[in-house]
Amino acid sequence: MKRIMRRYYTEAKYAKLLGKKIAWITSGGPVEPLIAMNIIPIYPENHGAMIGASKLGGKMSEFAEGLGYSQDVCSYVKDDITSSITKESPVPGGLPEPDMLICSNNICGTVLKWYEIQARKFNVPLFIYDTPFVHTEFTDEAREYVNEQTKEYIRFLEKHTGKKFNYKKMKKVGHLSLEAMRLWKAVLDTAAHKPSPLTAFDAFFHLALIVTLRGKKVVVRYYKTLLKELNERTAHNIGAVDNEKYRLLWDNLPIWFRMRWLSDKFASHQAALVADTYTQAWCGVIDLIDENDFLGTMGEAYTRIHLNVGVDQMADTIKTFIKQYDVDGLVMHSNRSCKPYSFGQYDIQKLIREMDIPVLMIEADMTDDRKFSESQVETRIDAFMEVIKQRRK
Repeated sequence: MKRIMRRYYTEAKYAKLLGKKIAWITSGGPVEPLIAMNIIPIYPENHGAMIGASKLGGKMSEFAEGLGYSQDVCSYVKDDITSSITKESPVPGGLPEPDMLICSNNICGTVLKWYEIQARKFNVPLFIYDTPFVHTEFTDEAREYVNEQTKEYIRFLEKHTGKKFNYKKMKKVGHLSLEAMRLWKAVLDTAAHKPSPLTAFDAFFHLALIVTLRGKKVVVRYYKTLLKELNERTAHNIGAVDNEKYRLLWDNLPIWFRMRWLSDKFASHQAALVADTYTQAWCGVIDLIDENDFLGTMGEAYTRIHLNVGVDQMADTIKTFIKQYDVDGLVMHSNRSCKPYSFGQYDIQKLIREMDIPVLMIEADMTDDRKFSESQVETRIDAFMEVIKQRRK
């Protein structure tokens, strides 16, 4: 993983020498057309996660707040804006400057203002892939609308690269993207085995390639290797957590700066977080994509992701995971940064009451360590695990 990501960022750093363009794109954006056009995609959100894991999030958010940004603004946004000014970053020299920005609002509305700010800063064109919110059902009108967005997206890329869109390469990229998503789903599905060969914390790490380079052969090769290793662990009953007794489901983004601590804390209770709603987002819409018409069906798939549907549908997804992975409890990260992910969590708690499982709410932020109280979270985890243990007696 480190070698692949290092090569990826090195290529981006020397993009101009290689005659390639760089597009900054949101994590839920349609990356496959960029790959088909030989454009290097860069993800400021991935960069934000790296900043969080490097424990720089609080410091960088504070810098942005000194510029006038509110404490309530997403920490990914503040970290990215800060890094683009100060060049402080886990990536040497910071992210390479973009030639264009691609923004899809299927994950939240904040990205629209974020990308408008950066488009003005770098004086580059911005394309917004607009996805209607799916409250209950996906209508024919919505399908027609997003399909037109796809056509407009291609025209945008042709205009700003000066090249005709490569439909032949797009077909190959589409096949590779879908194969990678299937492999990623198979990787996550191995956690249904008892004991689970991986945890959600492992999945958060291995997620990088399905987000960043989806549509490239290297991703398919990587997940085939990972899946083989996990199947071997499953065959020999090797669990990610020693003496696994309890199985938990995680909801929302990771707390990047406390991954190891949280992993160790749950493991100390012989509890494995075997699944999560976040990493599943990159394989949850496989059935909506026609392998022989990727461009014609990707609009619906990108529109109907977990964060762009109603609370009832989100609750149904969680119910499915509770059954699939046979979990004993649900851990919800009430994320101060990600409002679309967090605002409906108390409603979801009510909607899953029929599952009769304990729910733990952890209040924190994905990168800003100023919004995390270790002692408070530790006390809540201990109490939560005690409830689960008592129910088992």
